[in-house]
Amino acid sequence: MFDTILIANRGEIACRIAATCQRLGIRTIMIYSSADQDALHVKAGDEAIWVGAAEPQHSYLNIDAIIQAAKRTGAQAIHPGYGFLAENADFAQACADNQLVFIGPSAHAITAMGHKSAAKQLMEAAQVPLVPGYHGSNQEPDFLLAQADAMGYPVLIKASAGGGGKGMRIVESSAHFLDALSSCQREAKSSFNDDHVLIERYLQKPRHIEIQVFADQHGNTVHLFERDCSVQRRHQKVIEEAPAPGMTPERRQAMGAAAVAAAQAVNYVGAGTVEFICEGDDFYFMEMNTRLQVEHPITELITGHDLVEWQLQVAAGLTLPVSQDQLRISGHAFEARIYAENPENQFLPSIGRIKQLVWPAHQSFNLSSVRIDSGIGQDDSISPFYDPMIAKVIVHGPDRAAALQQLRTVLAHSYISGLHTNLHFLYRLASDSAFQSGDVDTGFIERRYEQLFPPAPRVAPLSLALGLGALLHDFGLPNSNHYPLASDPWDMNDYWRSNDLLQRRFDFEVNAQQYGVFLSKEHNQWFMQYQEESLPLNWHTERDANGTLSVHVTWGEHTKHALVYGHSPLFEIRSSQERCLLHYQAPLTLTLSAEDEQGGSLTAPMPGKVLSLAVAQGDPVKAGQLLLVLEAMKMEHSITAPHSGVVTELFFNSGDQVTEGTALLAIEKDLS
Repeated sequence: MFDTILIANRGEIACRIAATCQRLGIRTIMIYSSADQDALHVKAGDEAIWVGAAEPQHSYLNIDAIIQAAKRTGAQAIHPGYGFLAENADFAQACADNQLVFIGPSAHAITAMGHKSAAKQLMEAAQVPLVPGYHGSNQEPDFLLAQADAMGYPVLIKASAGGGGKGMRIVESSAHFLDALSSCQREAKSSFNDDHVLIERYLQKPRHIEIQVFADQHGNTVHLFERDCSVQRRHQKVIEEAPAPGMTPERRQAMGAAAVAAAQAVNYVGAGTVEFICEGDDFYFMEMNTRLQVEHPITELITGHDLVEWQLQVAAGLTLPVSQDQLRISGHAFEARIYAENPENQFLPSIGRIKQLVWPAHQSFNLSSVRIDSGIGQDDSISPFYDPMIAKVIVHGPDRAAALQQLRTVLAHSYISGLHTNLHFLYRLASDSAFQSGDVDTGFIERRYEQLFPPAPRVAPLSLALGLGALLHDFGLPNSNHYPLASDPWDMNDYWRSNDLLQRRFDFEVNAQQYGVFLSKEHNQWFMQYQEESLPLNWHTERDANGTLSVHVTWGEHTKHALVYGHSPLFEIRSSQERCLLHYQAPLTLTLSAEDEQGGSLTAPMPGKVLSLAVAQGDPVKAGQLLLVLEAMKMEHSITAPHSGVVTELFFNSGDQVTEGTALLAIEKDLS
């Protein structure tokens, strides 16, 4: 076994690898960029080496700097994690050339499986079933259009060298094919430095099921069963589970055998994942990821094996610890990816500082029933340079229903403030009736959109009372009978008046709706008036070490208890019946409109680079027309006209960097 390894990655996966190394007594060297010098993963290892500026190409993709860091620190091997250089054949070869063990497959295997078109041709020869499509080398747009037309729509364009949903578009008709092709090629070139694409028939209601495979240097290959990764947004996974719901033993055996055949076709060594697209009883090879997957923890929980430990053993030349007939499935596991993004705004990534971070009691990086894998802590920032994933919530139970209930419980008791996250969306998804029944496919979120994004209900008076109780706690009144000790009554913050009378209005905004309540006190009894009803109000609050406020209120004959997260002016109320966000509207607060009725400017939804401009100053535009393409967080975002008018000014050129909220261009609204 190795004495020292360098972990060539960041975030949660770097922390997760370091945890296994620490358990095995292996010294770890972490790397970091200028943006990450205070990051959690830097503290997770024994040593840390700076490798360059914030941009990935100068740091986490800087092969020379990483190799030199490994040599300087006496590392014997390099673990690439996932993403960045994990599937880079040049990096694997550079490790070999410098007598460093690459903890992963050979450069040959990465090359063979890394190019999707070539991999599909290889799989065809190995008799692994393929989705009908074109995987050849002719990349002329008109030729690819003809292939798509002959195949029939919808079709899927995919970057041959890509993954993670980058460089991928669904095309519904011939008229939209060339624009989608151009966008895919640009995104593929930016993300993978390779604009080669393939085209496949797009299956209407497919499931995305992948098989975890492992092979050692002695010719042994096994599979560790399947994971269902069907629930996706932007072709990226959101919730994964293992085993797949509805999987029969016969189909599991057939898919496992196909995955093992795929690995053996390239003499694979190490951890890998063979991904299949399934429809009905049929399954087709999609691609092979020649690395550890983001969702590997759910396989660990249902098998009881540490896959990072297996990677280290195989890379050190040891045999696999078990054979295929010794592997068993125990229970069910889910993984939910917590992202800094706004589900209400097309899941656009969000950046900023995490002001408060609360996870329920858990044990990280082990095989317990609840596990949080994260490389982000409270007060850390989500930057525009890297993937916006904050953490992975992983749960295990004796069966699917128990595991899913565990997942909902963990999500309900987690809280993140300071930026947009998908926590609430994941809770709604895990509570959805179709998801609970296992009726999933890759179009699940679009198909269940109305259920996952229901209209906001009216807020109940008791919820307003809970918000008022939380606000009064911040004002220094933890309960309705609280009288703070002070030598001077004028120093007290209890609304005391000489005639013992008080009435004050408190305004809250919830889901863009305004609510007002009155608080009054008469003869040592507090009253809350909502609309025409005024009833006695009693409350008791207590804040725990994590900053979570427990609030108990009684309004008239009605009593309710909830957990309240956050501080004034923003409170998030969670009870068994509801979850709502109350924004206290302090007196004299001014709200300014972002755009007046006569026109206005369009702003950048996040920091990024202006990739291309589709209009010029003076051009007339129609509502919905493409104005420019912004590249941010390794993705393209199309900025379209909100209304018809004339472009009066462009504030940036193609290639310019912009910050979040910056005006990109101005349009004079057409009032005719």
